[in-house]
Amino acid sequence: MGLVRPAAVAGSFYPSDPVTLASDVRRMLDAVPTGGAVPKAIIAPHAGYIYSGPIAASVYARLSNARREISRVILIGPAHRVGFAGVAVSSAAAFQTPLGEIPLDAEIIEKLKSMPGVVTLDEAHAQEHSLEVHLPFLQMLLDRFTLVPLVAGQASDLLVAQVLNAVWGGPETLIVVSSDLSHYEDYETARAHDSKTAQAIERCDPAAFDHFGACGRTPLGGLLLLAKQRNMRVRPLDLRNSGDTAGPRDRVVGYGSWALYEAASEIPQILLDLARKAIASKFESAPAALTVPNLPELMAEGASFVTLRIKGELRGCIGSATAWRGLAQDVAENAQRAAFADPRFPPLSIDEWPRVRLSLSLLSAPVAFPVKDRADLLAQLRPHVDGLVIEEGERRALFLPAVWEQLPNAEDFLGHLLQKAGFPPDYWSPGLRLWRFAAEEFSEE
Repeated sequence: MGLVRPAAVAGSFYPSDPVTLASDVRRMLDAVPTGGAVPKAIIAPHAGYIYSGPIAASVYARLSNARREISRVILIGPAHRVGFAGVAVSSAAAFQTPLGEIPLDAEIIEKLKSMPGVVTLDEAHAQEHSLEVHLPFLQMLLDRFTLVPLVAGQASDLLVAQVLNAVWGGPETLIVVSSDLSHYEDYETARAHDSKTAQAIERCDPAAFDHFGACGRTPLGGLLLLAKQRNMRVRPLDLRNSGDTAGPRDRVVGYGSWALYEAASEIPQILLDLARKAIASKFESAPAALTVPNLPELMAEGASFVTLRIKGELRGCIGSATAWRGLAQDVAENAQRAAFADPRFPPLSIDEWPRVRLSLSLLSAPVAFPVKDRADLLAQLRPHVDGLVIEEGERRALFLPAVWEQLPNAEDFLGHLLQKAGFPPDYWSPGLRLWRFAAEEFSEE
């Protein structure tokens, strides 16, 4: 292969012209919410960009806050063209795309070569698209990084988990697992099939799906085994298929994207504790000042919603649709308003307070959501992923992604949101403005 592994699928899976490629990737990234906590690992699809690019972008956009922090990427995908046992590394010095060359991490690769089950097999890398299609996204998002490309052949979940664990590293290292979902079923069958696979991924249960459910079952199995051991949070970001993007609906391919977060992050618990203390202080005759750890994540501007429930029933919910003040301050003040100033409820009483359970939603920046008509909006809405803001004139309303739990049907979700804004449930107007956003959900329960 020489010193550089050249691009093999540029011009077919994605544009070969660097200007066009950069523009296409930027357009896809700009169309989805960005920012928030940086994941330790991501799962993204690997089809042609017209089919799976928008789904991949939904999780790659989560890296926007780590441009300088991530300096090494471990990229693993399934073998499509060469059959072999184990996990294959490359002897190349760099991988190339139209956007330039990415140096391989020779030290890490040499370390992996000493592990049982790891082989050097350039043939497995030469034409493999499951890795290559991810590289332009990484090149657009990260300043400088080295690459550890891995192709999974016939390998156990345990072997893949051992390989990933050996190169896990700290915040400088990102793990990327490449996988599409079901293949060539009709649209409705694929949606049902992919939904079951997605649920298995989200509970870190690789035994619950096979290679028919995900072509990257082998690398996925290893990551999920490790994620369960490490008590990681798995957050779904998108779940669609080629019938939703650019293909016919009689034979579709499924795509999904997920972000995985380390359990060690203390920010959610700090914020939940802060929300509880902020409410409790209102019942005190001489409340002490709220103290917040001096962490950059808490001082940075952030948007939050705080929700109160008693025995599962809503008791108050107030929040900020966009970030305009420090996250800790936003959570504390929204918690107090949800308890004492939600116009739908009387102020919380001291007798109710011990029974209250709090939940917290941390919102990404809203992204304009242009659609052609109501049908187009319903087709593009992503259940359990999208939060939605609608506005026309003086009327405005917002639903968090958590509302999908009560309204899992897109028609019902939209109809109730329109009613919340003061419109009939079947209302539609060309003047209706829409934004969508994502949210991380945390609960005391």
